[in-house]
Amino acid sequence: MLLRVGIAVLAASLAAGCGDVWNDPYPVAERGGNVLYTAFTERPKHLDPVQSYSEDEATFLYQIVEPPLQYHYLKRPYALEPATADGMPRLRRLDAAGRELAADADPARVARTVVEVRIRPGILYQPHPAFARGEDGRPRYLGLSAADLRSVRGLADFPETGTRELRAADYVYQIKRLAHPRLHSPIFELMAEYLPGLKTLQADLQAALDAGRAADGKPHVADGAAGPATGWLDLDRFDLPGVEVVDEQVYRITLQGAYPQFLYWLSMPFFSPVPREVDRFFAQPGMVERNLTLDWWPVGTGPYMLVENNPNARMVLARNPNYRGEAYPCEGEPGDVEAGLLADCGKLMPFIDKVVFSREREGIPYWNKFLQGYYDASGVSSDNFDQAVSLTSQGEVSLSEDMEDKGIRLLTSVSPSIFYLGFNMLDPLVGGGASKAEQARARKLRQAISIALDMEEFVSIFLNGRGLPGMSPLPPGIFGAREGRAGINPVVYAWQGNEAGGRPVRRGVDAARQLLAEAGWPDGRNAQTGEPLVIHLDTTPGGLGDKARSDWLAKKFRDLGVQFVVRPTDFNRFQDKVRKGNAQLFFFGWNADYPDPENLLFLLHGPQGKVRFNGQNAANYENPEYDALFERMKAMPDGPARQQIIDRMVAMLQQDAPWIFAFHPMSYSLQHGWLLNRKTGAMVRNTMKYQRLDIERREAARAQWNRPVLWPLGLVALLLLALVAPAVLHWRRSETATAQTDTGTLR
Repeated sequence: MLLRVGIAVLAASLAAGCGDVWNDPYPVAERGGNVLYTAFTERPKHLDPVQSYSEDEATFLYQIVEPPLQYHYLKRPYALEPATADGMPRLRRLDAAGRELAADADPARVARTVVEVRIRPGILYQPHPAFARGEDGRPRYLGLSAADLRSVRGLADFPETGTRELRAADYVYQIKRLAHPRLHSPIFELMAEYLPGLKTLQADLQAALDAGRAADGKPHVADGAAGPATGWLDLDRFDLPGVEVVDEQVYRITLQGAYPQFLYWLSMPFFSPVPREVDRFFAQPGMVERNLTLDWWPVGTGPYMLVENNPNARMVLARNPNYRGEAYPCEGEPGDVEAGLLADCGKLMPFIDKVVFSREREGIPYWNKFLQGYYDASGVSSDNFDQAVSLTSQGEVSLSEDMEDKGIRLLTSVSPSIFYLGFNMLDPLVGGGASKAEQARARKLRQAISIALDMEEFVSIFLNGRGLPGMSPLPPGIFGAREGRAGINPVVYAWQGNEAGGRPVRRGVDAARQLLAEAGWPDGRNAQTGEPLVIHLDTTPGGLGDKARSDWLAKKFRDLGVQFVVRPTDFNRFQDKVRKGNAQLFFFGWNADYPDPENLLFLLHGPQGKVRFNGQNAANYENPEYDALFERMKAMPDGPARQQIIDRMVAMLQQDAPWIFAFHPMSYSLQHGWLLNRKTGAMVRNTMKYQRLDIERREAARAQWNRPVLWPLGLVALLLLALVAPAVLHWRRSETATAQTDTGTLR
């Protein structure tokens, strides 16, 4: 009998091993649903479109809010197209007398640029309690008391919602928010250069806040005047010179001078709409304490809305039921048809109902869930690089066999970014002194170090080859970046081979030593005093300051005969050193805001100097010729004339070497075969609406890859049974014998 029971247990275990998936981390109700599952590692700090400026935040925000423009999903080079705008903005360039100029007029003649944006009618906001109205037509949730909010923990606790149509005034309201003294928008100073009215508005808003504070010690303005502490400034009561609402569908922005890159900004959340009702709703007392703010719950007209916000664990986007729909693109670039990226041409988006983001703090659980099919896509970290990717002897990248067997795809692209080692040009050693001779010697020192620090080797060792060595500030794909022999940095590289089939080869350490000697430091010692040359890297813990990277740098400097010292410090102290010009060599990076060379070459523009102007030129590089060329180039349209100027600017930077152009990072991304319409492109961030899932294929793969293996439990059960069986049999015999004895006694 016991043997039959044991066999039955084992059979049941084996049968269960062929049944349902037991390790699914998601609720049963979501199984088989049209839900995309992905992960995030860093919690978003800001979701208010006036403040948000990081990639971690863009992943969420770009799916919710809609600026007037967007990038075409498939075209490369990147091309702007209307989003909520009814056509591309109308541009008019005016001279000082107000006369309209031709589109190709000399930028120096342009006194003002008028940008007129027309919004498409019929676009609705997501459902939101700020739009809810009572029977009398007044806002349902305005003037809430502490008692009203006692049971409120989130937006879902407001039972009524409403919506309304998008208006041009909503865009103007958001532009005014850039000047709000409390919000500290990161683009305020930049935009104020072209919209001076922003500084006028900021002063007016600060005066209003001060007036409210004077009344009762608290900063507040209600309906344009001091009142009960609402903490709200009604921006509709303040003018912004240079920005105006023309009518319900049209608004107009007048920029100072020529600024063709402004259209790129109109594709970013900084210029997305914020309704006055929403701003007022969240400004009510008691809201901030409950995390009921625009910074926590952004509101928009986009395809998705944020329905769950727990940044330590899970963020959820759900389809916006009021979204108007948008047709999937029908054209792209060569190769898109073969990649299946045009199969959904003309179909209405979005395709996915819900996007679930789970926070993963450790790389291994993230990777394992991707391999189990519980994440639809994944990045490639250093820990799992060898498992995911194979490198040929020529350095070409391909998927490993294990990944191919699972139907996983690899997407790669070069990011529009540059990482660089910057020399502080105010430092007397690496920047040089006031005389031309001193500057020439310092230039040769910088050139020598640029050659000695082998960035190909660095990328291979520390980035698994995921980067392209930099030749200039301009990454591939940005206008002005040259390819082939014309694109190399001739100071650091020589061209090997013929024009078509050749390649750049880094100059050897002997060339670096020769330059070092010409700089007055033969064999790494001062030619006059014999003093050793010491170079200091200022950094924060981690990055280039960690032991492996600093050891590599020290070895490269030793090969050159130079002593190398790392000066690590905390982030705030490091920033203070850079700001005051007390650093010598530092490691920085920059992600382009938009695909225009102006957004990268400005990093070395003199008037952007960090010490003198608190700008983005952390190297404090100044070259009058470069600065003059930059002023001409930045407002020019792409074309041969602009390319010629860029070529001259890049050549100057290569010779002056204020940076070591380290590398342009490469993005490696994996996706399962059931995730469709996914294309890499760092500038395109509103990507969720384009993606589609083959749900049946995903469910089949998950079931196959996650079958419970329960036969070991059955085996353990049999072993336990074998151990227990003798005792049970002994007990049964004892019971039988006792019963027989008792029966004999009764007789």
